Amino acid sequence: MNERNQMLETGDIKKTLFKLSMPAIIGLLVSALYNIIDGIFIGKGAGPLAFGALTVAFPIQMVITAIAQMVGMGASSVYSRALGEKDYEKAETVVGNAFLSNIVLGLLMVSIGLIFIDPILLLFGATTEIMPYAKDYVSVILIGSIFNQFAMSTNSLIRAEGNSKAAMFTMLVGAVLNTILDPIFIFGFGMGIKGAAIATSLAQFCSFLFVIFYLKGDKTNMKPKAHHYKPNKNILNQIFSIGFSSFARQIASSFVAILLNHSLKIYGGNDAFAIYGAAFKILMFLMMPLFGIVQGLQPLVGYNYGARQMHRVNKSIKYALIGTTAFAVTSVLFGMLFPKQLMGLFLTDPELVDESATVLRIILLFMPVIGIQSVGGSVYQSIGKAIPALVLSALRQVILFAPLLIILPRLINPPLLGVWITFPMSDAISTLITGIMLKKEMNLMAKQNKEVI
Repeated sequence: MNERNQMLETGDIKKTLFKLSMPAIIGLLVSALYNIIDGIFIGKGAGPLAFGALTVAFPIQMVITAIAQMVGMGASSVYSRALGEKDYEKAETVVGNAFLSNIVLGLLMVSIGLIFIDPILLLFGATTEIMPYAKDYVSVILIGSIFNQFAMSTNSLIRAEGNSKAAMFTMLVGAVLNTILDPIFIFGFGMGIKGAAIATSLAQFCSFLFVIFYLKGDKTNMKPKAHHYKPNKNILNQIFSIGFSSFARQIASSFVAILLNHSLKIYGGNDAFAIYGAAFKILMFLMMPLFGIVQGLQPLVGYNYGARQMHRVNKSIKYALIGTTAFAVTSVLFGMLFPKQLMGLFLTDPELVDESATVLRIILLFMPVIGIQSVGGSVYQSIGKAIPALVLSALRQVILFAPLLIILPRLINPPLLGVWITFPMSDAISTLITGIMLKKEMNLMAKQNKEVI
């Protein structure tokens, strides 16, 4: 048993969760900070229409993330449990099949995106004024997404083997380079939003190179041989059935983003696009520590579930719930106290800043308990229960958010307020349902642990 496997199986749970989570939190915060800086550069250097184009492009980026997470999360779940079961041949087959899937799906996605870019952007809510900015941005982002998808997906496998520091550096390389390159291409070369896209794609390529060098080094157990790349029907079924919940969540989010974009277009226009784009960037930054804890939790739960150590699984979940709730409460307080200062980073019009501050406070209302939702979905993925994971993935975005987004603007005046209220309502209901399901699962694992003893 190597040192990282021993840490997952016998190490102090609180210390192990902290050790796995902190690099993920740092990496995600830096990545989120880059997104904020990127938004500031685009908002100040290319104008509000260019900033609105980011909101239109967001569903496309979510599709890219969806494919990467489907392969990465599915493969990392199977990989973690294979390591826990000491089945190293299966683990390498998982890695090889994941790499192959990334190449095939990445090329397919980029080809479709570039061929149908105009109708896709119209479908995603681009106005006549925003369309040229969105096209400039997305056409470049699609090309870079081939490298980004491989890096994101492999990052999940790196975390699954317990090397959270290397996973962190995968994110840091891209985020730091992007922050450096943005002003050079946007202002130095005067390329506006297209310069931002080029900077992002170059940074993603460097992240890809970092992953390749890591895989060739001696700090990883992932050393698939030629025969491990041969498609294995059983392994692929496991990867995609488990990863499908992540894919469904992101795709659902993409379709909901389309619906949201059209609602913003109808009820608010270009200003509403800019407000939501700014609010979303702030929200992602405030919530990143939660996602870092969830990423640290995944290999701990997956490995110990595979090793049938249910008491360690339950203890890990409890610590993760405490950590995510503490971070969520702190983040929400910060957002509630300084909304104008935060939104003013992106928006210059005083009236728009005042309106956006109110929007941010509305969206944050039920965020203090959102950790339950994040942990619950992650747990079901990590233990390989695809159906509950899929249900929880679809719960907030499809089952709740989409219907509320259609209904509330028709019941509330002004209708745009109904759009904003949709966010806290869907968060509150989905968190309650997730909490009930997670409690039942933890009770079941506690019962299984007693039977093993």
